[in-house]
Amino acid sequence: MKIDVKHLDEGKAVVTVEGRVDAESAPDLKSRLKDLAQYRVMQAFVDVEDVDFIDSSGLSAMVSGLKALRKHGGTLILCGPQPQALKALRLTLLDRVFPIYPSLDEALEQASRHAR
Repeated sequence: MKIDVKHLDEGKAVVTVEGRVDAESAPDLKSRLKDLAQYRVMQAFVDVEDVDFIDSSGLSAMVSGLKALRKHGGTLILCGPQPQALKALRLTLLDRVFPIYPSLDEALEQASRHAR
């Protein structure tokens, strides 16, 4: 798994994740998401378009990141999940917890509309 974090303006960050998010790689994702909360990121856009597999460990890492962000009023937004990830999110009802957008561009555009 590869993770890239890019801080944007106004308390926003994009986390680009590639590859498998499983028991081996999930702790790294969890740590990176919790770091964002320490930096007072209010909106973490997690781009999972290039994630080809996610298991319960990966979903748990994202839930932990969301909880850390929510402690100071932040949120975690999922962008571009592939069919396997969408299925996992639906089966665990996490599709009701996370805002999910078809792409990073759509999520960022929606966020900028709400900021106006």
